Amino acid sequence: MNMPVLQVDVIIPNQTKYLDLIGSIGERIAKELDHYSGDKIALAYHLNLVLTEATANAIKHSKRNDPKDTVRILIHIEDRELNIKVYDHGQGFDLETVPLPDFEHPKADGMGLFFIRTFMDSVTYSKLPNSNVLEIIKYL
Repeated sequence: MNMPVLQVDVIIPNQTKYLDLIGSIGERIAKELDHYSGDKIALAYHLNLVLTEATANAIKHSKRNDPKDTVRILIHIEDRELNIKVYDHGQGFDLETVPLPDFEHPKADGMGLFFIRTFMDSVTYSKLPNSNVLEIIKYL
């Protein structure tokens, strides 16, 4: 049975005070997935963490000197796939060159991407003409 299409498109100012909002949107979406047969509480936690980390990274690496800069978070669910795209206007990076974090010093860089890769099924990053996009997929 196909799930209905659900799409949430949020654009926030480049400020970390909106991270809780983004994380809670992910939690609520997970709890409302009627056709998800897995652990909805775990999925809710994972989506909160993944959305918060992806958005925090976009904000952290953005053009901080532009107060009009924004981060766009697009969440699209169709059939058995949850697709998250986080758009930013920062300098970008090469996903393949991000090292594993130093687990002895948990404040080190790379923890957010490590969690995103651990909890989700696919993570890609691309530079577009006017932005960058981190695409995260979870198969339901």
